[in-house]
Amino acid sequence: MAGMLVVGGHMLNSTVLEVAIGLVFCYATVALIVSSINEAIASVLKRRSGTLFDGIKALLNDPNFSGLALDVYNHALVNPRSPGTAGSEKDLANKPSYIEPKNFAISFVDAVQTIPGNFKQLGEDIRAIKDPQLSQLLQGMHARASGDIDNLHTQLAAWFDAGMDRVSGDYKRQSQLYCFLIALLIAVLLNIDSIHLFKTLWEHSSIAAQIGMPSTSAPDFNQLMKLPIGWEEPFNVKPFQIAGWLITASATLFGGPFWFDLLQQLIRLRGTGPKPDQSNKTESSAKATPVIVNLASQPAQQGTEIIGERNAIVDLHSELNKTDDSYRPIQPEGRW
Repeated sequence: MAGMLVVGGHMLNSTVLEVAIGLVFCYATVALIVSSINEAIASVLKRRSGTLFDGIKALLNDPNFSGLALDVYNHALVNPRSPGTAGSEKDLANKPSYIEPKNFAISFVDAVQTIPGNFKQLGEDIRAIKDPQLSQLLQGMHARASGDIDNLHTQLAAWFDAGMDRVSGDYKRQSQLYCFLIALLIAVLLNIDSIHLFKTLWEHSSIAAQIGMPSTSAPDFNQLMKLPIGWEEPFNVKPFQIAGWLITASATLFGGPFWFDLLQQLIRLRGTGPKPDQSNKTESSAKATPVIVNLASQPAQQGTEIIGERNAIVDLHSELNKTDDSYRPIQPEGRW
């Protein structure tokens, strides 16, 4: 059947495959553009370091940044680019965007203890913390550490990890919202209408036939602009067009890696099947041609030797029993 590929015992229409490649390529490219823009905005606004800063203030119950959170940020393990003399948030010239859990644990113990290396005195220092909730939590950790400072560091690092998981979840949700808004803006500016794109590719699947595997590190605008996107005068906006923009923006939220992996599989699948204009010829030739051993492809000398050996055997038996016609030698026209 023309334009069909066999996949896992099922027939897959080549038009469906080309439409899928066109849509997935579009979503992968837009997702890469959105990710690049979002990362640039996050870097300029220092969103990662700001989110981490707010998370540590909440973890240590220090909203005014005047207690333990300030002491931790002045520690060289947490903020090595700062002189460690900040008295408020305004004095922090640089804020880290990532803190190693073990470094946080060490800096926190150094901020609490009054006598370095004295584990018993550390327990008294923990009880002196004004925040009752934080003090109770740390007293339990101190008791379970059984005098082992490394054990206490491990517990503090696990506590920090759990708190930062919640902070990371909040950051991802914010990033998803920003990415959706950026993707929607791009969809409107470039008029990337998924509904129109699907209809056009379905009617003209050859548009996506030349799409190859793009780079995963840089958007391929040349291939993207070959798709049926963009504005044409007059600029009339239809209701279905808005729905198409929303579909495009929503699809990009799956992320570039997801769409690029899917695109790679689809392109590989396209390469395993026959081209639409050759499928009839391939199928008919497969049915008409029997599976035989092609002796003509063997060397001529080898074929001559085989014929000679067989005729020699026939001649021998013919001499032994000339009355039996079955032993007559093979005539030249009947030989292989």
